[in-house]
Amino acid sequence: MKFGSMMRTGLVAAGLLAGAVGSAFAQGAPIKVGILHSLSGTMAISETTLKDVMLMLIEEQNKKGGLLGRKLEAVVVDPASNWPLFAEKARELLQKDKVAVVFGCWTSVSRKSVLPVFEELNGILFYPVQYEGEESSRNVFYTGAAPNQQAIPAVDYLMANEKVQRWVLAGTDYVYPRTTNKILEAYLKQKGVKQEDILINYTPFGHSDWQSIVADIKKFGSTGKKTAVVSTINGDANVPFYKELGNQGIKAKDIPVVAFSVGEEELAGIDTKPLIGHLAAWNYFQSVKNPANEAFIKTWQTFTKNPKRVTNDPMEAHVIGFNMWVEAVKKAGTTDPDAVIDAMIGIAVPNLTGGLSAMMPNHHITKPVLIGEIQGNGQFDVVSATPLVVGDEWSDYLPDSKDLIADWRKPMNCGNFNVATGKCGGKGK
Repeated sequence: MKFGSMMRTGLVAAGLLAGAVGSAFAQGAPIKVGILHSLSGTMAISETTLKDVMLMLIEEQNKKGGLLGRKLEAVVVDPASNWPLFAEKARELLQKDKVAVVFGCWTSVSRKSVLPVFEELNGILFYPVQYEGEESSRNVFYTGAAPNQQAIPAVDYLMANEKVQRWVLAGTDYVYPRTTNKILEAYLKQKGVKQEDILINYTPFGHSDWQSIVADIKKFGSTGKKTAVVSTINGDANVPFYKELGNQGIKAKDIPVVAFSVGEEELAGIDTKPLIGHLAAWNYFQSVKNPANEAFIKTWQTFTKNPKRVTNDPMEAHVIGFNMWVEAVKKAGTTDPDAVIDAMIGIAVPNLTGGLSAMMPNHHITKPVLIGEIQGNGQFDVVSATPLVVGDEWSDYLPDSKDLIADWRKPMNCGNFNVATGKCGGKGK
């Protein structure tokens, strides 16, 4: 099915079913919604907000009459930034609490931890954060950015607008930064960048002593060639990293940093004045001006009773994913996982940047790519925006992936179909 017809299918389904929920709850048991986000540990700085936005979305849906005439009930667990604990908590949500769906995870290592559980127990996970691709599971809907919806466009922007020739790929030491940087290294070399003009560095979660690493970055950028940092540093390690950039006088005009895991929530904890002009690549920023986003911000700040509470990209991904799930349940007339999974493809709902996002057959969504400059108030000035981009689950720049696609519609029903051999493999299925 072509994208246009899929989009129309989703819109028709959404239109026909709008308003079908009554104002009073039926006698049926509540529909339980699992929330699997770290509320403690190194990732709490990023994930706590996602738990809060899910509680808001569930509350707002219940005000509309719930779903299928039944109340939604949140079941919140804390995997505490402990990757094996994510799997344990996921199993608990699916087997003990009998949740109909789970919204959760941030890091790819946490997603990789829970993936076998969702596939074994036939659960549904909505994953809201940018990731490295190289995966497509029938039981997961990826509402964050794939590399072609964030990393690749960010590099293209720096090449075209900043004339960058030397590249520092700095990341936290786990699967998302390593795989993303593998893709970026291959992409840069295809663009003619030499190996000596690429510096790759990894640090542990929660890393705090950035003095020598930032000094190395400064030295690497002192050769006369324009240099940039592409950052896949995650969690609370970003706070001392950005502070050290300021301490060593690294300004955006000299060595710009483009981050993939730093948004409004992370910047809320630091003085952003020394960081003015550094960049982030996301699919949403709070500073986007349109009625839908302004209404969302108002609802969010009212819900949190905090007029200064910020919004960010993974929150928008949860908004999109939750609304898609609601429409798919209405379309299927049930919360049965198999029926909902089949109903999801083609669903289209409004995003917060003024358009629509659609769920594609590869379980990834359409998103615009935005590049934002850090401002002194901790917000971003959008300096570049693309039309909607379809998420690419398998990278075109890695030899083992370039011939793979995912399509979860029948009869293919495959997460890694090889277009060269005409066969479905085992990886990612």
